[in-house]
Amino acid sequence: KPLREISESFKALAETVNSKSALEVGPFSRACSRVSVLFGCLGIAFKFAEMDYVAKVEDLLQASSSITTLHSMVDLDIQQNRVRQAGSHSRNLLRVKRGIDMVKELFEQILANEGNSLKDPASAAYAKIFAPHHGWAIRKAVAAGMYALPTKAQLMKKLNEDEASARVQMQSYITTSAPVILYIEDLFLSRELGIEW
Repeated sequence: KPLREISESFKALAETVNSKSALEVGPFSRACSRVSVLFGCLGIAFKFAEMDYVAKVEDLLQASSSITTLHSMVDLDIQQNRVRQAGSHSRNLLRVKRGIDMVKELFEQILANEGNSLKDPASAAYAKIFAPHHGWAIRKAVAAGMYALPTKAQLMKKLNEDEASARVQMQSYITTSAPVILYIEDLFLSRELGIEW
């Protein structure tokens, strides 16, 4: 039941954030790694997102062996003047944040839309979260891939859920991922690094 695993992982992260404790790189990375299964279930339209996301999460997981918190990870990149460099942990963290934000937006769209098609929910979520950061070629490829998305029913089957249980888990993820996303945004904004790059 990947949806349940995802929502439970993010529930734990949200509890940490809401208790004003520092978010640790290890638990954060492990929770995020559970999300990659969703990109895989969406097929060709999100293949690039899956590959990029998995690589960035893997980098953060490896970093967790020597860096304890997300704060110290970003501060280390600031000290080494490499925040925006390709491959920096901070840059990868920002990309991972977009991935979990994309899934949150997708779930919101799925819950708000009737019908069995995922094309409109996925297109709306992509347009809001990823499209502003992608060049023309990637946006074009994603648009073409939207026609190959599974139906909502096929997605539920892949995730081993029925509609009712999936709605509960999706709502849980929406609720618990929100403070985590805000935490990461605040981490960048409080250091005047910006988040739109």
